[in-house]
Amino acid sequence: MEQVSLYREPLITGENVTYAQITNEVLKPVEGPPTVNWKIGFGIAFLFFLIWCVSIGDTFWVGVGEWGLNKTIGWAWDITGFVWWVGIGHAGTLISAILLLFRQNWRNAINRSAEAMTLFAVICAASYIFGHMGRPWLFYWIFPVPNTFGSLWVNFNSPLVWDAFAISTYFTVSLVFWYVGLIPDLGTVRDRAKGISKKIYSALSFGWTGSARQWVRFESVSLILAGLSTPLVLSVHSIVSSDFATSLIPGWHTTIFPPYFVAGAIFSGFGMVQTLLIITRTVLKLEKYITLEHIETMNRILILTGSIVGVAYATEFFIAWYSGSEYEAYHFFYTRPQGPYWWAWIGMISCNVIIPQLLWIKALRTNVLGTWILSIFVNIGMWFERFVIIVLSLHRDFLPSSWAMFYPTIVDIGVFFGSMGLFLTMFLLFIKYFPSIAMAEVKLLLKSQSQQAREHALALPNGNGVPVADPQHGFGGGYERGDIVLATTTVRTGNNSANKSEGDGRA
Repeated sequence: MEQVSLYREPLITGENVTYAQITNEVLKPVEGPPTVNWKIGFGIAFLFFLIWCVSIGDTFWVGVGEWGLNKTIGWAWDITGFVWWVGIGHAGTLISAILLLFRQNWRNAINRSAEAMTLFAVICAASYIFGHMGRPWLFYWIFPVPNTFGSLWVNFNSPLVWDAFAISTYFTVSLVFWYVGLIPDLGTVRDRAKGISKKIYSALSFGWTGSARQWVRFESVSLILAGLSTPLVLSVHSIVSSDFATSLIPGWHTTIFPPYFVAGAIFSGFGMVQTLLIITRTVLKLEKYITLEHIETMNRILILTGSIVGVAYATEFFIAWYSGSEYEAYHFFYTRPQGPYWWAWIGMISCNVIIPQLLWIKALRTNVLGTWILSIFVNIGMWFERFVIIVLSLHRDFLPSSWAMFYPTIVDIGVFFGSMGLFLTMFLLFIKYFPSIAMAEVKLLLKSQSQQAREHALALPNGNGVPVADPQHGFGGGYERGDIVLATTTVRTGNNSANKSEGDGRA
């Protein structure tokens, strides 16, 4: 019998919440017509997506000479945007995989949207790689294809080749993980849909019926995929950092990059999750399921990862002094804080180190608007970090005769802001046509980590926090036909998967 915590904040708020109510409220955006707010947001996002189409099309047609690159700075906004988007994609896998293995139930309401953000962010990152190729129709040259096609074997010692394998693997596993988690909810949407929508969701749900055998296999596959995804969180951005760390350029040649990049990726990923989920919970009226407890918990992770990033910044300066290398010392003590791009370094330190420390204040940590504004600063600061690492290390290298400045062109700007439009367009389509919250997983929390469960436990004579499911007292708000009440466990006896809870697949 599952204990009800009397000390932790509830993960589901509201009184008399039922399983059917969870289903109706989560599926309301999917089953209803698009709202005015959704149309306005989609219109703005699609406008920026068109800007991206024009900018990336111009790049493919004319070449990367349309960007502001030169003979000294061969990487600039393109690789900055690539690393920034890859980093944003890390929060989804962390929330889905690692927190699932550690049985952290606060992930249940936010994992679906975070996983979708991972996929969309990786797609945006891949667009930069294809754009930087110059001849994207020859992308298959990165694979170990023999000289039949007139190409050479790839250099397996190059981290750029590692990138191709790591990110493609990361995207594939994340896609499977996300889609497997969708299947039970797609079965619910199918049962409620009509006409052509029913046929589409029927095909997408792969014949899901909600039987005990299917639930057992579903949970087994979820754990296996979580085990596969967890090392990817650490490996992907470590490999991305190797693009820089294996070179001899001052500011890049350091062994701290792998853990530094991983912490920064989780930091930026959670910042983007906060930015979008706060808007989503407000617009879709999902405050019952994405609660202040979720927001505060994610803010705690921002404090931790932001502090790790700050220690990494200080370590870089210490190593530059301790190494005795005049090139490293010049880069860190002059080029970054005093050079022509000093404003980017100041922005990086301010947004990534100083501002996140405000989250130690509980009033701000639990303030929705304050958190949303701070998350935007985190996103901006992490973009500045990638710009500082890439451009500032290249624009002044060993030879003063090769020093140069980078100035972004209109195409550079269009590709970057257009990629945001691409990302938001895909995200808005996702929340319109798919459940943005994992209903089956949220229903697991109704009996143990909801506000009504705690209130019912406090009302018990013994006060031990173990509720007995009693529809007459309003606990759970009543049950639907086909539910078998077993103390704190409810088992579905029919094929409708809309009411899956703690006991499904375990009876």
